[in-house]
Amino acid sequence: MHQPELFVSDPVPAPLTTFCDQRLGRDEVQAIVRVANGAALRFERCDFEQQDLGQLALGQACFIDCQLAEVDFTRAQLQGSQWSGCRARQADFGLADLSDARFVGCDLNNTEWGRAKLASASFVSVKLTGARFADNSALGLGFRDTLLVAATLRGFSFRKQRLEQIDFSEADLSGSDFRDAVFEGGSLRDAHLKQARFEGADLREVDLGGLQPANLALFKGATISVRQAVALVAALGLQVA
Repeated sequence: MHQPELFVSDPVPAPLTTFCDQRLGRDEVQAIVRVANGAALRFERCDFEQQDLGQLALGQACFIDCQLAEVDFTRAQLQGSQWSGCRARQADFGLADLSDARFVGCDLNNTEWGRAKLASASFVSVKLTGARFADNSALGLGFRDTLLVAATLRGFSFRKQRLEQIDFSEADLSGSDFRDAVFEGGSLRDAHLKQARFEGADLREVDLGGLQPANLALFKGATISVRQAVALVAALGLQVA
């Protein structure tokens, strides 16, 4: 994966207070939010592991190199939040509002995102292995240089998107829409593709290893390379004379 990039595209509101190198529980965070009175907050190298931060108003908050494993963010207000270098395995973002949120260089393996609002959110150089997405509001959601190995993304729309170095290996992409998408590297190896759509997709640079013959019809109208075509023919046990 590439080196995480810095947040440079949008200005971040000046934080009221920066908290560094602290262990913070729900009571402390509630008090901080109350005093902040809606102003943006910044947390650097703070430890929130296993805390319940559900339903808290943390919109525009900035989390830098924080420990967030198993944190419960259920129904939290996290719109416009920014996350860099955080370790948040098994965190629960279910029903949270993450509209316009940005994650860069984070470990989000095995996280839960059920019914979270992810409109215009972005994930760059992020690990989302085993993450579970479901019933999300996700218009404008973007992934780049991201691991989505064995993730659940049923029914997601990637239509007309440019998909840069996204590893969907073994992911559940059932019913997902990749029409007119352009894959720049990445992998669909052994992905679950039942009822997925690829019409007009450019698949020449993506790894299609493990493609099952039963799924070939899904790629009708897509573009693949000669090399990929030869590999697919070989996988069917045919020989090209």
